[in-house]
Amino acid sequence: MVVPQKKFANGKRNDSTKSFKPMKKPFKKTKDDVAARSEAMALQLEDVPDFPRGGGTSLSKKEREKLYEEVDAEFDADERVSKKSKGGKSKKRIPSDLDDLGLLFGGGLHGKRPRYANKITTKNISPGMKLLGVVTEVNQKDIVISLPGGLRGLVRASEVSDFTDRGIEDDENELLGDIFSVGQLVPCIVLELDDDKKEAGKRKIWLSLRLSLLHKGFSFDSFQLGMVFSANVKSIEDHGSILHFGLPSITGFIEISDDGNQESGMKTGQLIQGVVTKIDRDRKIVHLSSDPDSVAKCLTKDLSGMSFDLLIPGMMVNARVQSVLENGILFDFLTYFNGTVDLFHLKNPLSNKSWKDEYNQNKTVNARILFIDPSSRAVGLTLSPHVVCNKAPPLHVFSGDIFDEAKVVRIDKSGLLLELPSKPTPTPAYVSTYDAAGDEVTKLEKKFKEGNHIRVRVLGLKQMEGLAVGTLKESAFEGPVFTHSDVKPGMVTKAKVISVDTFGAIVQFSGGLKAMCPLRHMSEFEVTKPRKKFKVGAELVFRVLGCKSKRITVTYKKTLVKSKLPILSSYTDATEGLVTHGWITKIEKHGCFVRFYNGVQGFVPRFELGLEPGSDPDSVFHVGEVVKCRVTSAVHGTQRITLSFMIKPSSVSEDDSIKLGSIVSGIIDTITSQAVIVRVKSKSVVKGTISAEHLADHHEQAKLIMSLLRPGYELDKLLVLDIEGNNMALSSKYSLIKLAEELPSDFNQLQPNSVVHGYVCNLIENGCFVRFLGRLTGFAPRSKAIDDPKADVSESFFVGQSVRANIVDVNQEKSRITLSLKQSSCASVDASFVQEYFLMDEKISDLQSSDITKSDCSWVEKFSIGSLIKGTIQEQNDLGVVVNFDNINNVLGFIPQHHMGGATLVPGSVVNAVVLDISRAERLVDLSLRPELLNNLTKEVSNSSKKKRKRGISKELEVHQRVSAVVEIVKEQHLVLSIPEHGYTIGYASVSDYNTQKLPVKQFSTGQSVVASVKAVQNPLTSGRLLLLLDSVSGTSETSRSKRAKKKSSCEVGSVVHAEITEIKPFELRVNFGNSFRGRIHITEVNDASTSDEPFAKFRVGQSISARVVAKPCHTDIKKTQLWELSVKPAMLKDSSEFNDTQESEQLEFAAGQCVIGYVYKVDKEWVWLAVSRNVTARIFILDTSCKAHELEEFERRFPIGKAVSGYVLTYNKEKKTLRLVQRPLLFIHKSIANGGGSKTDKPDSSIPGDDDTLFIHEGDILGGRISKILPGVGGLRVQLGPYVFGRVHFTEINDSWVPDPLDGFREGQFVKCKVLEISSSSKGTWQIELSLRTSLDGMSSADHLSEDLKNNDNVCKRFERIEDLSPDMGVQGYVKNTMSKGCFIILSRTVEAKVRLSNLCDTFVKEPEKEFPVGKLVTGRVLNVEPLSKRIEVTLKTVNAGGRPKSESYDLKKLHVGDMISGRIRRVEPFGLFIDIDQTGMVGLCHISQLSDDRMENVQARYKAGESVRAKILKLDEEKKRISLGMKSSYLMNGDDDKAQPLSEDNTSMECDPINDPKSEVLAAVDDFGFQETSGGTSLVLAQVESRASIPPLEVDLDDIEETDFDSSQNQEKLLGANKDEKSKRREKQKDKEEREKKIQAAEGRLLEHHAPENADEFEKLVRSSPNSSFVWIKYMAFMLSLADIEKARSIAERALRTINIREEEEKLNIWVAYFNLENEHGNPPEESVKKVFERARQYCDPKKVYLALLGVYERTEQYKLADKLLDEMIKKFKQSCKIWLRKIQSSLKQNEEAIQSVVNRALLCLPRHKHIKFISQTAILEFKCGVADRGRSLFEGVLREYPKRTDLWSVYLDQEIRLGEDDVIRSLFERAISLSLPPKKMKFLFKKFLEYEKSVGDEERVEYVKQRAMEYANSTLA
Repeated sequence: MVVPQKKFANGKRNDSTKSFKPMKKPFKKTKDDVAARSEAMALQLEDVPDFPRGGGTSLSKKEREKLYEEVDAEFDADERVSKKSKGGKSKKRIPSDLDDLGLLFGGGLHGKRPRYANKITTKNISPGMKLLGVVTEVNQKDIVISLPGGLRGLVRASEVSDFTDRGIEDDENELLGDIFSVGQLVPCIVLELDDDKKEAGKRKIWLSLRLSLLHKGFSFDSFQLGMVFSANVKSIEDHGSILHFGLPSITGFIEISDDGNQESGMKTGQLIQGVVTKIDRDRKIVHLSSDPDSVAKCLTKDLSGMSFDLLIPGMMVNARVQSVLENGILFDFLTYFNGTVDLFHLKNPLSNKSWKDEYNQNKTVNARILFIDPSSRAVGLTLSPHVVCNKAPPLHVFSGDIFDEAKVVRIDKSGLLLELPSKPTPTPAYVSTYDAAGDEVTKLEKKFKEGNHIRVRVLGLKQMEGLAVGTLKESAFEGPVFTHSDVKPGMVTKAKVISVDTFGAIVQFSGGLKAMCPLRHMSEFEVTKPRKKFKVGAELVFRVLGCKSKRITVTYKKTLVKSKLPILSSYTDATEGLVTHGWITKIEKHGCFVRFYNGVQGFVPRFELGLEPGSDPDSVFHVGEVVKCRVTSAVHGTQRITLSFMIKPSSVSEDDSIKLGSIVSGIIDTITSQAVIVRVKSKSVVKGTISAEHLADHHEQAKLIMSLLRPGYELDKLLVLDIEGNNMALSSKYSLIKLAEELPSDFNQLQPNSVVHGYVCNLIENGCFVRFLGRLTGFAPRSKAIDDPKADVSESFFVGQSVRANIVDVNQEKSRITLSLKQSSCASVDASFVQEYFLMDEKISDLQSSDITKSDCSWVEKFSIGSLIKGTIQEQNDLGVVVNFDNINNVLGFIPQHHMGGATLVPGSVVNAVVLDISRAERLVDLSLRPELLNNLTKEVSNSSKKKRKRGISKELEVHQRVSAVVEIVKEQHLVLSIPEHGYTIGYASVSDYNTQKLPVKQFSTGQSVVASVKAVQNPLTSGRLLLLLDSVSGTSETSRSKRAKKKSSCEVGSVVHAEITEIKPFELRVNFGNSFRGRIHITEVNDASTSDEPFAKFRVGQSISARVVAKPCHTDIKKTQLWELSVKPAMLKDSSEFNDTQESEQLEFAAGQCVIGYVYKVDKEWVWLAVSRNVTARIFILDTSCKAHELEEFERRFPIGKAVSGYVLTYNKEKKTLRLVQRPLLFIHKSIANGGGSKTDKPDSSIPGDDDTLFIHEGDILGGRISKILPGVGGLRVQLGPYVFGRVHFTEINDSWVPDPLDGFREGQFVKCKVLEISSSSKGTWQIELSLRTSLDGMSSADHLSEDLKNNDNVCKRFERIEDLSPDMGVQGYVKNTMSKGCFIILSRTVEAKVRLSNLCDTFVKEPEKEFPVGKLVTGRVLNVEPLSKRIEVTLKTVNAGGRPKSESYDLKKLHVGDMISGRIRRVEPFGLFIDIDQTGMVGLCHISQLSDDRMENVQARYKAGESVRAKILKLDEEKKRISLGMKSSYLMNGDDDKAQPLSEDNTSMECDPINDPKSEVLAAVDDFGFQETSGGTSLVLAQVESRASIPPLEVDLDDIEETDFDSSQNQEKLLGANKDEKSKRREKQKDKEEREKKIQAAEGRLLEHHAPENADEFEKLVRSSPNSSFVWIKYMAFMLSLADIEKARSIAERALRTINIREEEEKLNIWVAYFNLENEHGNPPEESVKKVFERARQYCDPKKVYLALLGVYERTEQYKLADKLLDEMIKKFKQSCKIWLRKIQSSLKQNEEAIQSVVNRALLCLPRHKHIKFISQTAILEFKCGVADRGRSLFEGVLREYPKRTDLWSVYLDQEIRLGEDDVIRSLFERAISLSLPPKKMKFLFKKFLEYEKSVGDEERVEYVKQRAMEYANSTLA
C-alpha cells in the first residue's frame, strides 16, 4: 500500500493527465542504484517477523516519527512546487528518495492499519511492479497502455510476447494490430523508468507483456481447475490452438468448439485469457476455455498455502471489508492477503458523501486485482463494475468537450466529483482543487453544493478508472486551442513563453497545450541570444506552422504572423497562380527550396529567382528568409510544387523571332568572373548570359577572349541556347552557330546513328552529359564516351567543351538519350574546327588593338600565304632567324632552322622568303627559304601575278580530294603543310578534334609525310587558307554537305568507271573510283556463272579494274560512307544494252524447282546461308543437304565460307528477299512460288500442311533425318525431316533382322538415312509420314547391290504388310505390344497385329504374363487363325511339338443346329450375359441375361464366374454375322439337372478376347496405352463395357481386383459385403429400364460388329459424329493419332471430346479425362506439370474422388511411385472417411515394402466411421496375406474376431487366406477353433462343410472321416 501523503487546502491539481512539473531535485538514479536499494529493502523486509505476508517497514516507531518530522520541514518549503499525489496520504511523508524507491507502506494483519488507500503515481511506481492496464494505442513499434491513476506506459514490440521470432519489421504495425486491439485489458510488468528528455519532471514507463516475467515463480502445481490464466497463442492447429504460458515445460491447449467460434479471430501471438478446464499431469498440458462469460465470472478459489508470487493483475477474488479508510476501503482476500480500493475504483463511480455507509465491516464483494508491488507486498483492488466483468470502462467524452450542465455529486478535500451528462450513460469527472479555484478548501465547500449544475471542460481522461479530469477555470473556456485536434496549421493564437533554450523556445497555449518555436522562427533575422529575444512568462502572438504526432510547431516571424495571403498547408491546395508566403530552407546553385505550413515544400528554379544574370543565389537570399512566391505548377500525385519569386510572369521578348536556335546580336553590358552579360538587340530590353566556355570552341582561345572583352563591345552572332524566364543562355561557339538549323531541341528531331553538335554540361564518374538546345540533354556512358576504356572521363572532357555526339538510342518513354562521344564514331568530317581557330585568332587580334582602324590591320593584306616577301635579317639564334619588314612596324618574321635552306644568313642582309603562316594575334609571320618552295614561284612578285598563280593552283585541288602532304611547321593547335604534288601549295590542318581537345595529341615532326583530305579551298571564310583534315584525326567519312557535293558530280548508274581495289573482304571488294567515290563489288558480281569457289583469287589490293555501276548506294561502311554497287561480270562490261535489259542486274522472280547458285556466307548448327545476289539470300536446312548420316554429321565442315553451292528453290519470300533451297531436284518445277499471279508467297518453312511438303517429299524418297524422340515401348522413332516436318519409324521398320532390341544403338539427335514408305493426309490438313530405316529396301543400301546374306535371309527380313499374306501354320516373328492377364498382342509389321491368348503364350504355365512377356520382347510363333473380314489374326507361341490342339481354321456353323444341347465353359461374364466356349468347336456363343434363368436374375457376375462348366441350348444361328445365341433356362435343359459352377484354378482360366464378339481387339493395345484399369477377368473395362453398352462405365476397380484376384477372394468379398437388393416396389421400373437398355446394347453391338475398325481420320470423323457420346470411339481416335506421332492432334481430339460429350454422361467424360492423363503423362512437357493442369480441370467437372483414383491408377501403372505417394497423401486429407482411399494407401505401402503399415492403419481407424472398421480391417488383412507379411494379417483377423467372434463371413475369409498359404497345421488349428464356437446350426453347417471340402482337396481320407465325425457329434449334441 502507498504511504499516505499530506493534503493541503490549496493543493495543486492531480498530475495524472497533464505533464509533470519538475521536482526540486531532479530525478537521477542509475539502474545499479535502484537494484541495490531494492535488494536492501527486500532484505529488510525478510528480517521483519511481524509482517510475514502483509508487508511493512523495518523502521521502529520512534525512527518513523523522527523521519516524518524531518520531512515536514522540507515539505513545507516545497509544497508549491511539488505535485500532489493522487490518493489520500497521511500527514507525514517519507522523503522523496525513499518514495522513489517504491517503498509502499501497508498495514499487515498484525500491524497498524493505514489511513489512506494506496495509489500508483510516477513517484512510487517501480520496476517489477505488476499492473492491470488497457490498450489505448497500437503503433508501429510499440503499444501504449493506460495504467491505474492515469499513468501511461509503453511496450516495445520485442516485449509483447516471449516469441523470439517477432522482431521489429516493416510490417510490425500490421502484426501488432492483428494481435492487440484498443480497449483490451492486459496484465503487464514494469521494466524500467526513464526521465523524459523532452519535458523535465516527466518519466517514461517501459512495460512488458511477456508471460515469462508475469508468471515467474509459477509451477505446474500452480494451475488449478477454475483458475483464469493469460496465455499467448503459439500455433493454430486443426482441432484447436496451442498456448504458451511463459513456462518452459508447460503447454496449454484450447479446443475448437462445435460451432467453431473459438477459432475465429484467433491468431498466432495473440494474448488471451482462459479458464482451466482440464489438467493433464502426465503430459503437462493445461486445457483452457476462452469463453468470455466464463472468464469474467470465474472466481479465484481460496487455496491453502498460496504464495504472494501467484497473484496476477486481473485476478478476480472474493474480498471482505476489513475497514473503511479516509479515501478508500481496506479489504482482505484469500485468507492471507489484504488490499485497498481508492474512491475512483468503487462499485458506484458516482458515489456521494455517504459512500462509506455502503461498505460495512465484513461485507464480501467481488474485486479484481489492480496492481501488485512485490517489493512492499502492497496490493490494489478495484470494484469497478466494468473491470470486474473483465471489460475496460467506457468513456463517452473526449478531451476538450465542454458541458454546461455538469452535476456536482461529491465535494472532497482534494476536489469535486461531477456527473457529466454524456450519452448513452453519464460519465464521472473529477476536478481537483487547483482546477476548481485558487481558493482554500473551505471556500470551495462554500462555493459548490451537491446537486448544483456547473460548467466544466474536460482536460483529460483516466482510462482504467473510467474517469474524466475537468477544469472550471474561465481561461480554459476562452482559449481557441485546448486539444491537439483544435490546432490548425496557419492559425494565429496567443501563447506564453515557459522556457527558452539554444534550440528554441517552449510556449504554452491558454488551454495548456505546449508548442515549440524553433530558433530560426524566433525572428526574421538570425538570433544569436535567444534568451534575450524571448523572456519567460511573456505572452506573445504566434502562428502555427504544423502539428505532427502531437508536436506543435509555431513561428514568431512577423511577416508570417501578419501575412494576409492564403495558407498553403497541403499539396492539394497548391494551384497554379497561387501567391503565398513561405520561408527558404535550402539554397542550391540550381535554385531554392521553400517550405510552407504542415511540411509542404516546393522548389524555385534558378531562372525563377528573379536574379540578375551571373548573380549567386547565396549572395541574395539566406536560409530562413520569408519570401513571397507564386505557384507555377503542381503535381499532386508526386507531391511536387514548382514556384517562382517573380509574382508577375514576364515573357523573354515580345519579338517572336527570338526563340531557341535563333541567331541574335547584342552589346556587352557587364562582365563577371564566370560569364558575360549581353543586352540582346530586340523590341524589348532582354539580357542574355554567355558563360566563359561558350566564347569559343577552343578552350584556350575562350580564356583569352574573356580577358579581352570590355563592356560596350558588340557581338554580332550569338546562338540562343536556352530561355529561362526573362533571361537567355547564349553561345558564341562557331560550331554551334554554323549548324544552328540542325541542332535538335526536341526528341522528335533526333535520329539514331546521326552525329549532332552539342556541348558538355556536366561530368560524373560514370559518364558525360551533353546538352543541345533548351534542356534537351543526352548521356554518354563511360564505355561510350572514350575509346580508351582505362581513361577517366573527368580527364578527357571539360564542362562547356564543344563535342560531336553520335545518337545511339532515343527512348521517349523514359526521356533518355544515349550518346557516344568516341572519336572513332564522332570524328569531324570537315575543317570547321581549325577554321574556327583562325576566325577566333582574327577576332582576338581585333580585340587586342586599342583603336580598331584599317591601318592597324592593313599589314595583313601585305602578306598572302605562299607569296614571296622581302625582309631584313635582324638576329639569329638556335631556333631560327628573326626578320624585319620595311614600312611595316610591330610585325616580325621568323624563319625556322628547318626552312633556312642551308644558306648562311648574316644580320642586316636582305632575303626573299615564302610566307607559310600568319599569326594576327601575335603579329608574327612564318617564312621559309627552302629551295623547293622558292623555285615553284615565278620571279615576278607582283600581287596580281601571284593571285593568278594561286588561282591556278587552287583549281587543281578539289574538295574531298585526298592528298599527300609534308609537315612544314608544327604549331600548338595546328600544322602547316605543303602539298608537293600540287606545286607545294600551303595548307593547314588541326592536330586535334572537338572530342579530343583535352586528350594527348599525336606528335608530329617537321618534314613528316601525312595523308589528308582537302576540306576547304582558299576563300575569305577561311582567311585565305587551304584547310585540310588529317587522316589520323578522322577517316574519310563525309558529312551531309559532302554527300550533296557527291550527288552533283558525274556518277550515273550504268556508266563504266575505272576503280582501284582498296580492300578485299570475304564477300565483296571495296573500291575507290571517280572523285572520292567508294563502292563495292559483291561476290556474285564477279563471274557470269557462280561456279568458282574463289572468285576473288585473281584480284589484289591496289589493282585497277574496269567496272560498271549497277545500283545507287544502299549500303554504308563502318564510317557511314555510302557505297555504290559495281559489277565486273564480263557480260555486264561487254555491252551496255545488256544492262538496260536487266535493270539493276538482280533477279527478283524465282520459280519453284529453279536451280540457283550462291556462296556460303554463314553456317550454324541448323542452316547454311548463301548469298545468291547482292540483296537476295538463301538458306538450306541441314537435313536437305544430304541423305547420308556421315555427311550430315560433318555438316559445318562440308560448307566452308565462300564455297559455291547450288540448290533448287522451294519457297521464296519476296518481302525479305529470302529463298529456301533443297539440294534435290523437285518434281513440280513449273509451279511458281513468286509473288503475283496467284503464286505462292508463304513464309518460308511454314507448318507441315501446304504444298511445300509435296514439292520435295514423296513416297519412295530417300531422305536424311534426325531422331527427335525415341518413343516409349514399341512406339518406334520420331524422325525430323525438315524444320517443321516429322515422320515416324515403326518399331518393325528400324532393323532388317528381328533383333531383341531394335532401338539399341540409337539416340536422340542421331542422323539417319530413311525411306518414305507412305504419306497420308486427312481432310483436316494433317500429314502423317511413315518411314523405314531398313537397309534392305531399294535405295537404302550403301553398296551397289545387296549382300548375299540379305538375299539368303529374305525370310527373316520379310514383313507382312497385308493380312492376306498370312495363312494358318505359317511361322511369324513379332514384338510384344502390350500384355494383359488374358494374353498379349504382338506386332508383325507396321500394319499387321496379332493376338496371343494366355493359353497359347507358352508350353508351360505362365504365372505373371506381364513380367515374362514385357512390351518390346521379340517372340516367334505360328499363325493359328486368320480372319480377313474382321482383320483378326491369332498366333500361338507354343512350339509345334507341344501337341497343342489345332483349332478350326474357320467357324463352320453348319455343324451346329438350332435346338442342339451343347456343353462348354464360361469365357467371360458380362452384365448383359455370358460368353461360352463351345467344347470341341472353338466357337463362342452368347447366352443373354434373359435366357439364363426362368426367374429374374439381378446380378449375373455374382452368380457365374469365368471358367465354370455349363450346359446350354442353341436358340439361334446367324451365319452372316457368325453369331450363336444360347439359352440356359431350366426349361431348355432336358435332364433339368443344373451343374454347380465350380471355380477353376488360374491355370485353366481363359483370359482371351472373344474373336467373334470382340471386333475391337486390334486397337486394344492402343486403348491400353491410355492406362485403363483391368477387371479381375483381365479384360479392359473400356472394351468390356463397350461390348455391352456402347458406353464406358466408371474407371474404378474394387480393391479385390487390384491384384489378380482368384475366385476364392471374390467369393469371400461377396460374403463379406453381401449383395445389395432393391425394394420390391422399385423392381418393376428397374426391369423395364434394363430391358430398354439391353435393346440399345444389342443394337450397339450389331453396329460395332458390322463395321470394321476405322483406318484413317475421315472414317473416325464419321464415327464420332454418329456416336458423339461414346468415349470408346473418341479414345480410339486419340490412339490412332498417337500411332501417327501427332501428339497435338491427339490433344485437340481430347478437348473436342470433352466439349462434345453430353454433360450428363459423367462416366464417358471421366474416361476421356483418364485418357488425357495418360497422354500428358507420356508426352507432356514436362509431364508432371501437364498432368497437373489437366487434373485440376477434371476435378471441376467430374466426381473428385473418381478423378483422384483414376490419376492414382495412371501413376501406379507407370511406376511413378513418388507422385503416387504424394497424390495419396492429398487424397487421405481430402477423403478421410473413404475406406477405399485408405486401402489404396495400404496397398501402395505394401508394394513399396514400407514398414510403417501399422501407423497408417491406426490413422485410418481414427478417421473412418465405426461401421467401416470391419471392412477396412478385413481388407487390410487380405492385402497383408497377399502382398505383405502374413503374421500381420493374422493379427488383424484375430483382433477383429476377438470383438466379433460369431461373424462367420470373417472366419470364412480368414480361412481362405490361410488355405491360400497352404500351411496345413495352421489351417486345421484354425478350423478347430471355428467349429468349436457356439453358433447357430446354419452357420456351423457352413463351417463344417468348408472344413470337409478342404480335407477332400488335400486328399487325406482319415481327416475327412474325422471332420464327418465331428459334425455328427455336433449334430447329436444339438439334438440332445
